[in-house]
Amino acid sequence: MVKILLGQEEVNPDNPNNSGQTSLSFAAGYGHEEVVKILPMREGVDPNKNNSGQTLLSLAAWYGYAKVVKALLMREEANPDKPDNCGQTPLSFATRRGHFRVAALLQSRKLATPGTV
Repeated sequence: MVKILLGQEEVNPDNPNNSGQTSLSFAAGYGHEEVVKILPMREGVDPNKNNSGQTLLSLAAWYGYAKVVKALLMREEANPDKPDNCGQTPLSFATRRGHFRVAALLQSRKLATPGTV
């Protein structure tokens, strides 16, 4: 269904709702791994964007969706160090909530990214 909708030129999956959430933020926040893989293929869909203050990685990390985190990290432009409006990062959410598999994924991306500590 998502692929069919994305085929429609007038459909803008990066357009936020009244709460500031995009289609991708809903998919990340509800653990829909396949949708998270498909949506960013459409030009103009930002894997870091969520107008409600949290990054998509933060949403997935908060809920412990390891497969979603992994899918988002496959996108080069996904930033695992980007803080939300309160300064919290995806790694801080994952560790605070006890999602250690997610924390390990985020940490491995940090270690593999040149110029990060």
